Amino acid sequence: MSRFLKPRLLAPCLAILLLASGPARAVVGGVEAPEAALARSSVMVLSSRGGVCTGIVLARDVVLTAAHCAAGGAEHRVHYRDESGAPVLVGLAARAVHPGYDAGAIAGRRRSIDLALLRTETPLPARFAPASLTEAAAPAGTALTLGGYGVARPGDHRSTGTFRTVTLPVVEPYGPSRILVWLKGPAAAGACEGDSGGPIAGAAGAGAGVLAVATWASGSGAKACGGFSQGVLVGPQRAWIARVTAGWGAEARWE
Repeated sequence: MSRFLKPRLLAPCLAILLLASGPARAVVGGVEAPEAALARSSVMVLSSRGGVCTGIVLARDVVLTAAHCAAGGAEHRVHYRDESGAPVLVGLAARAVHPGYDAGAIAGRRRSIDLALLRTETPLPARFAPASLTEAAAPAGTALTLGGYGVARPGDHRSTGTFRTVTLPVVEPYGPSRILVWLKGPAAAGACEGDSGGPIAGAAGAGAGVLAVATWASGSGAKACGGFSQGVLVGPQRAWIARVTAGWGAEARWE
């Protein structure tokens, strides 16, 4: 089943996420990578309605994520754990949803630029390293690494919360795209609920710049996730990213 990647969590599940002391997991079929470079450039984005997403740090006070993670009337917070493991919630000073975002795009089979930028009220700790974005091409067969804080087991919201990654090849189910990138491996692995907004970057040895933001996934057989993983390419949206971040006194890094 095709779906956005933001889980429909209830408030009690969100409380469990924030208070749990044990490690949780994310990305179906992936591996835990809390110390990876992508993890040091990633945070969680939480909604007052219980939604959980991933976000990419572009500056100490700027986070890039999926638009469906930040649009609507809900309040949102950036979440991370401090060095002692205690949960920290940071409010937003501003948000910018891409003007090309269409919330009904999947149902209506329309194009949508599912991206949003968030400005935090206070800077993130210095241990977060802003990600480098890239306009590099990724033709079919290119190995890319997807990361996120989403569920490790579809439907198990308790498995949300630890950064995980999976490396998958680019596929072109509808031919080359100037807006989107699709990933799919031979096994049931990929993005799942909570991984929206997460980075899709070059795999080891192929450049580690973030070239897309995870936004959507399909199921594999009877499983809710593990089919196609889709992301919005950041290169074609460089002018929008530059315009918004400049208005906030920041600048994204590009390779």
